[in-house]
Amino acid sequence: MKVILLQDIENLGKKYEIKDVKPGHARNLLIPQNLVKPATKANLHWLEGQKKIVEEMVTEELKQAQELASKIDGLEVAVTVKIGEDGQLFESISAAKISEKLKEMGFEVKKSQISLEKPIKEAGEFAVKVNLDHNLEGEINVIVSGEKEAGL
Repeated sequence: MKVILLQDIENLGKKYEIKDVKPGHARNLLIPQNLVKPATKANLHWLEGQKKIVEEMVTEELKQAQELASKIDGLEVAVTVKIGEDGQLFESISAAKISEKLKEMGFEVKKSQISLEKPIKEAGEFAVKVNLDHNLEGEINVIVSGEKEAGL
């Protein structure tokens, strides 16, 4: 029996693929759990419409990711933290902190997209990669500067 997968199913296939399964498996498990639809003419027509919608969404997402990549590439992100007399930072600069700064600047970048091997623990300028959707990436310059702790 030919069916259209409505979601990714392990050991069977990916969403919107057409697969051939045993009729009993489809009737007793896959169809009742709304995992598949029978591959009828009407459902195949519906599938074509769904594929066009998904394709348009992917194209739009790619366009937005490319715009974001071009805007943040080479961007300077200034982070000011308190430092001690010896120049040591009182806090480390993590991907979350960089993501927060980018959000303040108007860029929606998740902390998981910021490629930082280890937190920054000293003042200076650091090149940090940002991995965006659709395998796009940009590089930002994180400038860590300090303000002296009052009373030290």
